[in-house]
Amino acid sequence: MKAGVCGHPSCCSSSASKPLSLPPFLRRRQPPPTSRRRWPLLVVSQGEKIEIRVCVNRSCNRMGSREILGTISDISPPEVTVKSCGCLGRCGAGPNLVVLPSGTMVGHCGTTARAAEVLAQICGGKRGGSEGGFDPWKNMEALTLRKKAEAELLERGNPADAEALLSQAVDLKPSGGLHLIYKSRSVARLTQGNIGGALEDTNEALKIDPTFAQAYICQGDAFVAMGEWTKAENAYSEALLIDPSIRRSKSFKERVTKLQEKIAAVHNSN
Repeated sequence: MKAGVCGHPSCCSSSASKPLSLPPFLRRRQPPPTSRRRWPLLVVSQGEKIEIRVCVNRSCNRMGSREILGTISDISPPEVTVKSCGCLGRCGAGPNLVVLPSGTMVGHCGTTARAAEVLAQICGGKRGGSEGGFDPWKNMEALTLRKKAEAELLERGNPADAEALLSQAVDLKPSGGLHLIYKSRSVARLTQGNIGGALEDTNEALKIDPTFAQAYICQGDAFVAMGEWTKAENAYSEALLIDPSIRRSKSFKERVTKLQEKIAAVHNSN
């Protein structure tokens, strides 16, 4: 009777071959996978105007919410309004944002990749989307090129290199932020004396977003370079109507003063 402690070979051999089976209420359930966080489903009706508000209050600000605000603003299509806001009441779970008009709260939006995912959900986009579809990752690639171009122009003084990078970004045909790219290329072209190209880019930017005040300012700059004082004045006035806050801008004040001096000189000569 060596088979087992109980002295019954059949009993011990069967228990050795069969795994112990616990009743259902004692079985340990496997925890859900934690590698991917479950995000709220963002459902947006076709044609619905969307507004994204990003909390920039102290707690979320420390977590990088201002960078997220900038990224979402840079890669969103013009029909999506992006604004900063105060505390959304979920401190510690940020950076937080809310999507209106649905009121859907999104927390832990702390990376640019996550910001792109949020936009993909809102706009119905996906990686490698069809032509004309919303592809936030392509928008991110175009944004990277634009940032490099602006560094070339502003920090290194290389408008030709900046224009080349911006042309690459335009060729990507991003579904969000294209009007910003055209505006930046307009500045690079005007710096090189390509007035016609600069004016063309401002017109393209305004086709995409007719309420883009900065494009009107660039358009006014191009008209000033052409000596079209009345057209320049109209462009600056349009920018001011869209965004009255630019009245306080030092650079805008300098533009208006320069234009007024040019107009006064023309009147005096006549």
